[in-house]
Amino acid sequence: MNIKLNQKSLKEIKSDIELIFVKDLKKLSKDEQKILKKVSFSSTGFDSYFNVSTNKFYQACQKLKKEDLKLAASSAIRAISKLNIKSVKLDIVQGSKELNIQDLVEGLVLGNYSFTKYKSKAKKQKNITITFSTIASKESEKDLTKQLQNALSITSSVNMVRDIVNTPPEDYFPQTMANSAKQIAKDNDLEFIVHDEKYLLENGMNAMFNVGRASRHESKLIHLTYKPKEPKGKIVLVGKGLTYDSGGLSLKSGAEMVSMKCDKSGGTAVLGVMNTLKDLGCQYEVHGIVGAVENMIGGDAYKPDDVLKAKNGKTIEVRNTDAEGRLVLADCLCYAQDEIEDIDYIFDYATLTGACIVALGNQTIGTMGHSDKLKAKMQKAANTSGELIGLLPFNRYLPPMLKSGIADIVNSTSSRAAGSITAGLFLDNFIKKENKKKWLHLDIAGAAYAESPWGYNSFGGTGSGVRLTLDFIKNLNK
Repeated sequence: MNIKLNQKSLKEIKSDIELIFVKDLKKLSKDEQKILKKVSFSSTGFDSYFNVSTNKFYQACQKLKKEDLKLAASSAIRAISKLNIKSVKLDIVQGSKELNIQDLVEGLVLGNYSFTKYKSKAKKQKNITITFSTIASKESEKDLTKQLQNALSITSSVNMVRDIVNTPPEDYFPQTMANSAKQIAKDNDLEFIVHDEKYLLENGMNAMFNVGRASRHESKLIHLTYKPKEPKGKIVLVGKGLTYDSGGLSLKSGAEMVSMKCDKSGGTAVLGVMNTLKDLGCQYEVHGIVGAVENMIGGDAYKPDDVLKAKNGKTIEVRNTDAEGRLVLADCLCYAQDEIEDIDYIFDYATLTGACIVALGNQTIGTMGHSDKLKAKMQKAANTSGELIGLLPFNRYLPPMLKSGIADIVNSTSSRAAGSITAGLFLDNFIKKENKKKWLHLDIAGAAYAESPWGYNSFGGTGSGVRLTLDFIKNLNK
């Protein structure tokens, strides 16, 4: 898809069709109203209609902004892509309302995404040119161009994350993830470090090491750093990069194993954010840390009843080898706090618990932490980005569920109650006292992977967490 700006009027712009967003039928001409009423076009849903005689494509949109506009744009492009056309034009000012370029671009680009790499007879995706007429805009050409560039950078990173999440585990494993990170570092002038299993053992990262020790693919600890001149602060992002999760010896059922390539979504979201910071001119120093591991079975697999010592010295009784993501994150969180000084914010991202899906559904990120103020900031980012979060509360009665008879804590409780929250509280054991109020845990188990399309997400990876985090950082600058 090629999206560009043009300061000419619509009449002067040549294209196959014109896209018109319809909020109120009464604002259209009488002839247009008559035609749309004949086909029972409703402006209250996401109806669409293409008038072949006038080459005008009408797309219903209740509110010409934010999520409504994104959803309308995605609905339109999905329908338009099926037509035999190569170019579309639309006026950036619809009626008296100027459309937000980022909302438009996110809806169009994210809605148009498809993953066909492994289709033997995949149709080549049509390269449609979309031209925004900006002649009636109140903003300068320079500002509009910058908005378009930013939106394209963000959506490109989200689709990159989707591609990685959708790639099968045979083709994407810890070394592949390290290679992706290295390329991102090269493209964005980031600092790049990757540590191997020898480093994990030498530095007491036994929890992460043991999760991956039965795999033929060596685990990798990835550390990317973005450093602007005179940064306003320091942000640390930690991601669970389980390139595949069989459940280990606590083996998942066959049905549960399907789609476990998505278990790298947290780590991949971190890569997506790091891939965008330079383009957006981020004013904060940002560290992206990913624990890239494959959890497999074999004679060398770690076992239920094992006791593992994490990097901070805490001992963990393994009750369930399928509660492996928290073990990886535990060591990665310790590494981050040991290696990076003066942290202002620390967020971790993980497809951590099925309980989060039960609690919040398939579209919402479970968000946990100790600071109400910080959670409110993340809620603001959710409101501006369009990604949904749900706050899951810690309380004083849940930590005792993590007590072990032989170690400091267990990695999985015997009760199914509050499964997402107890997983978050497990991670809390690896957050230093001075960082408690600076930390949020984001469980993206539901939102990271679409088993069926929803919104502007097609089947598969969604890129969950990328836009949310970028908007959080953007809001800090205000």
